[in-house]
Amino acid sequence: MLPFSTIEEATTFLGRNLTVAETLWFNYSAKKSDYYLYCHNILFLFLLFSVVPLPLVFVEMMKSLGFDKYKIQPKVSLSLSEMFRCYKDVMWMFVLVVGPLQLVSYPSIKMIGIRTGLPLPSVWEILAQLAVYFMIEDYTNYWIHRFLHGKWGYEKIHRVHHEYTAPIGFAAPYAHWLEVLILGIPSFLGPAIVPGHMITFWLWIALRQIEAIETHSGYDFPWTPTRFIPFYGGADYHDYHHYVGGQSQSNFASVFTYCDYIYGTDKGYRYHKKVLRKLKDESRIDGALNGGSYYVPTQDLKSE
Repeated sequence: MLPFSTIEEATTFLGRNLTVAETLWFNYSAKKSDYYLYCHNILFLFLLFSVVPLPLVFVEMMKSLGFDKYKIQPKVSLSLSEMFRCYKDVMWMFVLVVGPLQLVSYPSIKMIGIRTGLPLPSVWEILAQLAVYFMIEDYTNYWIHRFLHGKWGYEKIHRVHHEYTAPIGFAAPYAHWLEVLILGIPSFLGPAIVPGHMITFWLWIALRQIEAIETHSGYDFPWTPTRFIPFYGGADYHDYHHYVGGQSQSNFASVFTYCDYIYGTDKGYRYHKKVLRKLKDESRIDGALNGGSYYVPTQDLKSE
């Protein structure tokens, strides 16, 4: 809750007029508690899990529109009922784990110093903090993900997420309840190290989930804006990890590719891409490999 009852008081405190964004924020948040504002995450996550994957469902169902050429594993197709079952499982996890976790984690948000007051951060401050959050989350997630691919971690926890060897958007948050809790740690570390405004925190949670849905989309669209982000993995990169499945010791990174490159855990993927390029060069037939399908006739791809 803001310590001002009127815009005039806020203006006096700042020593300047409020910007348009600050005026909107004041009108919305002035009489709302910080806890209430933090709990907006529950609504945001529900909407993200429910709405963002819907265009991918439409693309999957409307094969006549020609999107199949962008599908990474074109020989695998899920029915509407199968995709809805995945969404239903995600919603159960949301109600039983994610939502309650948001409700009880507010003290940690106050402890690290996430603020709700004025002034609002500048666009550059928000972008800088988001970049730091993504880098920290990506690095810590990489090592946790590698642990989850050990014998115990995979069999007891991570195998649930890998039930979808050809991932779909709804499957991005589909996981064992313990994995949901464990992977919340990397997402929290960035804001804990570099605390910012509640708006920045909201954006971070939203963008991270949108990124996860995109990398689990099962489609490699050429117009995706994230293609222009340096070292960004994307759908094709992470789809290979799911295709190889429990045997995978490749492509652990959640967002970027530098950790896999530095620690040598992208060798299987790079070998796979090399084989694809060779086969395409030999065939000289457009679409002979169904747009880059992982169904390449060599067992070596799963042995890296």
